[in-house]
Amino acid sequence: MFVGITNIPRNYAWGSTHAIADLLGREPSGGPEAELWLGAHAGSSSLIEDPSLVGGVSDLAEWIATAPELALGDGGDVAGSAAAGADAAPRLPFLLKILAAGRPLSLQAHPTSEQARAGFELENEAGIPVDAGNRNYRDRFHKPELIFALSDTFEALCGFRPLNEVRGIIAELRLLDLATENPQTGAIDSLDNHLEQGLRDTVDWLLRDGRGGDSGEVKWLVERVVALAEYAEFLADGGAAIGYARELATVRALATEYPGDPGIVLALLLNRVSLKRGEVLYLPAGNIHAYLSGLGVELMAASDNVLRGGLTPKHIDIEELLSVLDFTAAEAPYLAPVVETPGVARYRPDVPDFELVHIRADADVAAAAPVPMRQIVLSGPAIAICTAGGFLVAGAASSRPLKRGQAVYVTPDEGTLTFAGTGEVFLATTGA
Repeated sequence: MFVGITNIPRNYAWGSTHAIADLLGREPSGGPEAELWLGAHAGSSSLIEDPSLVGGVSDLAEWIATAPELALGDGGDVAGSAAAGADAAPRLPFLLKILAAGRPLSLQAHPTSEQARAGFELENEAGIPVDAGNRNYRDRFHKPELIFALSDTFEALCGFRPLNEVRGIIAELRLLDLATENPQTGAIDSLDNHLEQGLRDTVDWLLRDGRGGDSGEVKWLVERVVALAEYAEFLADGGAAIGYARELATVRALATEYPGDPGIVLALLLNRVSLKRGEVLYLPAGNIHAYLSGLGVELMAASDNVLRGGLTPKHIDIEELLSVLDFTAAEAPYLAPVVETPGVARYRPDVPDFELVHIRADADVAAAAPVPMRQIVLSGPAIAICTAGGFLVAGAASSRPLKRGQAVYVTPDEGTLTFAGTGEVFLATTGA
């Protein structure tokens, strides 16, 4: 069964005013459009375009609740019994988004299933309302995610960078400091000294001291690092070579958006990534990250559990964040595809909740041959959105056209899907 779905983009302040509309061929709303949610998450469940197909129900989450065997098959058990306990109701375990960052998002990390379940129950026992601003766990589920870059570049911070690179950045800051008229070596010394105690100690100090008011070492450090980043720009304009120019440019950008925030310095400890179109990052539980700018397809486990770590006026629970973070220093976590056939690439993370299939058929190929066909074998329910061109999508029981800007929910009984046409489609489904 194919069920057309749609939604209204979320108007978070960091969103782009035009990127989602431009991608999908829609009229911009006039305000920021940050995320288009396609799924059954209670925060913004998709709307069913033709309720008559599903007994008059207009909301995807409501339809799944009333007809879980048809809508989910066995796919709801992934995040039901496995993650939340045997008595949990079947649910769509993934959420597909089109994300457009016009400004940097907060530094954040997400819990494992075990951490989410324990934290949710503890906060319930403490009587903290689920929608409270100081609530960490709004559900029992983990929230790993991936991002597929749609813009020419997609800028991000993700995971702790190798310590030798952090030392290189500190050395660069020292050289810049010594080149100023009034060196302040103590500020950089304070960062270096905490790094000797490890990344956990350093993050704890940055967040705890940095949010303590208008005085303290971290406030001084943030001010000095920003000043040195601005001095580096001045030197670069005069022809000087700056070794970590991109990192220092990020400092300047973050300081403009979040002046005085300790996350400005914390960002220097993280991998600074520029994805090219078609590249994918996978962010597992415990990975600290922040999207800085760009347009992408985001796919995640259907959860709203976020532990923030800076670059935000919102609640930060330092102790809980430290318990969730993975402090392993490593390279940026790129996710390579499995290319099943020409034009079909499947991105499979290490969780069963979701996987992303990228389907592409170029028009110049179609002009010299019959209409291209791409086949996808479903392992559960699916959601597809067309971002370019148009296709006829056929399954075991039915078919429907899918044009640029349209999205469709596919029940698992359709089995193998055939996409005939040219353009680009992203399909989210459960893992095999």
